[in-house]
Amino acid sequence: MRSHFIISSRTIEFVPPSARKTNRGSHFKMGSRAAKVCAVSGAAALLTGICSAQSASDSASNPTYAGGWAAGQNGGSGFGPWSFDGTVDPGGTADPGAQQTISSSSPVGTAWTLFNLGSEPHGSGISDTGRAITGGMQVGQTFQTVIDNPTGYHFFGGFDMLFTDGTDNNGAGNNAAAIRVSEFNYGGQDWHVNDSSTANDTGLSSLTTAVAGMKLDLTLTSATDYSLTLTPLNGATPYTQDGTYAGPIDYVNFRLYDGASSGPNDTAENFEISNMSVPDEASTMALLGLGSAGLLFLRNRK
Repeated sequence: MRSHFIISSRTIEFVPPSARKTNRGSHFKMGSRAAKVCAVSGAAALLTGICSAQSASDSASNPTYAGGWAAGQNGGSGFGPWSFDGTVDPGGTADPGAQQTISSSSPVGTAWTLFNLGSEPHGSGISDTGRAITGGMQVGQTFQTVIDNPTGYHFFGGFDMLFTDGTDNNGAGNNAAAIRVSEFNYGGQDWHVNDSSTANDTGLSSLTTAVAGMKLDLTLTSATDYSLTLTPLNGATPYTQDGTYAGPIDYVNFRLYDGASSGPNDTAENFEISNMSVPDEASTMALLGLGSAGLLFLRNRK
């Protein structure tokens, strides 16, 4: 039986209310990466997508991937280059890049796409993809990603997301991880979560999360504790779990070992990743502080 995986320069700008429509007014600048602290009704507030800093961010729609997805590429910041190590063909021969592509057919839009050339049992090969989180995740940070999983259900097949203390992808059969989020045929169609002490059935069906995709939020609440939320993007009830992990976490690994795909647009059989990010909580708090300081500065000027 072939080895397989199993279940178990920054710019900070203060914009006073009187200047928002004219783009004039006081501002503070620092560095080379843009983030704004905005005053709203006399209070500092971060505007989602405008004022939040990112310590890591990348998206499949980044122009870097316009010509396809290849090992060694890095279209964002805060992450290492993509690795396809561990990808093997149906005969078990290493074949990096042969089962990874870009697709725009997914419910989550343009996506990094994993597919299998064969089908299970014991014949699909495995699509193995991952990258480093530069500097590793810090306490208080949240890793976020949006994925869409296959709807096909195959004996001895499945897919997972591994958060590890590693430098490359886990190969088939190596499920060592601080936290593993997975669906595998003989464990049913629900997502499961394995950490340093427990293995939980989330009760959240992979069929539900495949309808419109799923957002994963993993927050490290301490050096040994985490909070995980899986949110189906079709409006179904999210699943949240608090647990313990054996860190550090400095690598994320996605794997597909399932049914034969007919190509990049086969949403029933492919595993797709739209984007990933790690918002910089420390910078967020600093921006909030700067916003308060800016408000005080304006008040004193009056």
